[in-house]
Amino acid sequence: MAILAASPAGAAPDGHGQAPGSRQQVEVFAEDGGIGRANVSPASPYLADRTHALAADGAVTPLLQNGSTDTKLDVVVIGDGYTAGEQEKFRADAAAKWQEVSAVEPYTTYRNLFNVWAVEAVSAQSGITGDPDRAAVRDTALGSYFWCEDIERLLCVDVEAVERYAAKAPQADLVLVVANSAKYGGAGYNDVQSPLGYEGIATVAGGNNRSGQIAVHETGHSLGKLADEYYYDGQGTYQGAEPAESNISTLTTDRMRRERAKWYRWLGRTSPDGGTVGAYVGGGYYPDGIFRPTENSIMRSLGREFNLPGREAMIAGFYRHATTITSTTPANSTLDSSGRLTVDLPVPGTTLRWYSDGRELTHLRGRTTIPLSSFGFAAGPRGIGYRLTAVATDPTPDVLDPALRPSLTGTLSWWVTG
Repeated sequence: MAILAASPAGAAPDGHGQAPGSRQQVEVFAEDGGIGRANVSPASPYLADRTHALAADGAVTPLLQNGSTDTKLDVVVIGDGYTAGEQEKFRADAAAKWQEVSAVEPYTTYRNLFNVWAVEAVSAQSGITGDPDRAAVRDTALGSYFWCEDIERLLCVDVEAVERYAAKAPQADLVLVVANSAKYGGAGYNDVQSPLGYEGIATVAGGNNRSGQIAVHETGHSLGKLADEYYYDGQGTYQGAEPAESNISTLTTDRMRRERAKWYRWLGRTSPDGGTVGAYVGGGYYPDGIFRPTENSIMRSLGREFNLPGREAMIAGFYRHATTITSTTPANSTLDSSGRLTVDLPVPGTTLRWYSDGRELTHLRGRTTIPLSSFGFAAGPRGIGYRLTAVATDPTPDVLDPALRPSLTGTLSWWVTG
């Protein structure tokens, strides 16, 4: 996969987020997998007057519902360029795009942590501005358009319109705009911080089977808090402080080991994106003075996997929104000892332990459905309660940092009476 060696038109690869004035920085994705950056307007010049909403506009359909919004990571997929008669097509495109995303690790292993909501933004016209050429103009709900900043494959959108539609979903932790087009293209708005909770927008072509990688890369920023690992020739040598992101560093491998810093725990291991974890020169837009963990992960070019430090960061990001254990029985409710209790462990391999007033009930270890009569309530006077607690831990070997491991344990408790 080629890496963009020069900044695209309008780019300001300084890594400082929003550009001065009303511009904001987005990522551009070339067909060969290369990635660059450009400064664009957050408003679309093609957004039509939506004062009078179209019939059935804004309906929400669950494409994947694994649990309540407070225990799952909620992905909101919004369509653009789909008319009222094309909403079934939108839902099919949205489902296919999520399948592309969830085929990449660690999404595959953790797919049960997600809800996916399709928001039907009804457009007056079918298709997207700029497809098939510059002369094509469409009246659409989000004002999406190719040729943004004179870059053909840059698919921009009206950010405020996205916010309005995202607000219709039950919860928005991650937002994806699917455009009614088969033309390859997209954009990554990774400096968006919405009051709704999501921190980025990815735009992709719904009819293009390669555009899902754009969304995967973008979630590396919004969920994994990862830096870009590509760089621009001519950008010079990085002279700043040690970056906060977990996947770029000013430290050599020797210093990482000596200082027990950054990805030192992964050094020397074979990474799923190919090669061995080390310190490769170039990253964070600079060709020198900074290192990345592997030669070419998805944070450097599309069509790749997350490297080991990136996969660790993504799992930690998932657990900022989702939990290791859920139950249809409300936590902290009072249960009768004659009943049964069931919990759900969404991630394969999760360990489960049960405790009564802090004492582990080892005979129940690993059981997701238990009879509440298992606790020997006859030993105490009737009416005296016991605190029942379930503790679930994800023991994944893909997270080594002890500071991240507490988020991999979830706890639910109930009060049980005899």
